[in-house]
Amino acid sequence: MSNNRTSAPKGPSQRQLRVGELIRRTLADLLHRGEIHDPALNAMSITVGEVAVSADLKVATVYVMPLMGSVPVEDVIAALARNKGEIRHRVVQGMTLRYAPELRFRPDETFNRLDETRRLFSDPAVRRDLDAADDTE
Repeated sequence: MSNNRTSAPKGPSQRQLRVGELIRRTLADLLHRGEIHDPALNAMSITVGEVAVSADLKVATVYVMPLMGSVPVEDVIAALARNKGEIRHRVVQGMTLRYAPELRFRPDETFNRLDETRRLFSDPAVRRDLDAADDTE
């Protein structure tokens, strides 16, 4: 019999996506309501863009950015890392997971990639190539 397995890497499972989204919403609510006992953290407006969860659900990488560039992203990540234990405890309170995932905070670079994409599409050489492709269709 032939082996139907492919060597292409798979994306995240539905469970990983659900857990990641639940963590993202819960964390965003906590930060919005200022429930963490750190005045410096509560003074920051933070956007939680995405949460990527490992396959074993033991590590959650949280991608964050300060809203409107109000403070440097490094300060946001440092403040979140200082309060990682309390945040982790509050995030998993209502969840039914065997393990509370370790939270790792990283800067969300989605907006930087969008800016770079826009810059590339506005390049005259790229515009010319795109217009030429439209004319051949």
